Amino acid sequence: MFTGIIEAQAEVVAIRDEQANRHFTLRCPFTQELKIDQSVAHNGVCLTVVAIEDSTYTVTAIAETLSRTNLGQLKPGDKVNLERCLLANSRYDGHIVQGHVDQVGICEEVTDQQGSWLFRFSYQPQAAGNVTVEKGSICVNGISLTVVESGADFFSVAIIPYTYEFTNLHTVKPGDQVNLEFDIIGKYVARLLQK
Repeated sequence: MFTGIIEAQAEVVAIRDEQANRHFTLRCPFTQELKIDQSVAHNGVCLTVVAIEDSTYTVTAIAETLSRTNLGQLKPGDKVNLERCLLANSRYDGHIVQGHVDQVGICEEVTDQQGSWLFRFSYQPQAAGNVTVEKGSICVNGISLTVVESGADFFSVAIIPYTYEFTNLHTVKPGDQVNLEFDIIGKYVARLLQK
């Protein structure tokens, strides 16, 4: 389980395909603290550490993960938002994030608000109940954010300077894909209402 509070960014240093799987080798400030089998959220996608060598580590994404996320678009040099699993004795600063991306969204607009930024994202409504509500939670590239405006197939979020600078949101521009994990409680409620 995660909270959507980004700890650091990793740099993709190598990518290798093996059958339908894709292995990503990354470098981050806390590589030496990682261990094999540890779960780490990469742009909000929970992946398992499968190898550690010197200052880099490797994770593997299967075809299902690549089809639902923006990880397949990564290339060497790209920056990825990272969060390690929640510790049982930690503060709960974000919201409940599973690291299970529901779908990708498209950045439609980025507006400079003179000290903050307003991002508008669109997404394909899904039968699984992927919905947003104003002042509710949404996870974008692994970042816990509050919804400003909510529609049937879009939402907007306001980004403070700290989040803009210390996550990969500052690289997102109109037309780019982002990973979306909708609020788990909202998904359960939507599913119950469909019955």
